[in-house]
Amino acid sequence: QVQLVESGGGLVQPGGSLKLSCAASGNFFSIYAMGWYRQAPGKQRELVAAITSSGSTNYADSVKGRFTISRDNAKNTVYLQMNSLKPEDTAVYYCNTRRSRVDYWGQGTQVTVSS
Repeated sequence: QVQLVESGGGLVQPGGSLKLSCAASGNFFSIYAMGWYRQAPGKQRELVAAITSSGSTNYADSVKGRFTISRDNAKNTVYLQMNSLKPEDTAVYYCNTRRSRVDYWGQGTQVTVSS
């Protein structure tokens, strides 16, 4: 069983920045890939960014060059640095990991980009 707890969401103006954190419980954090997803009202949940155990990353085209995913294995934590935020980035952001073909999700953190 893995528990994921996100933090760092909030209200920010267009062009601003936020840094999300996701703390994971349990062991063996370092050997699993981690991902950030988001879901806007009326839309499907989509992958924003992912990072493998070796540190390789991939991003949705819509956030490339603006968002950066990273991990600190000593702290069992994955981060999402979000810069140059746009109103269309408004969504609930979820942390995810898959272990033994089971998906684990956090409770989500709201990010609202508005002036």
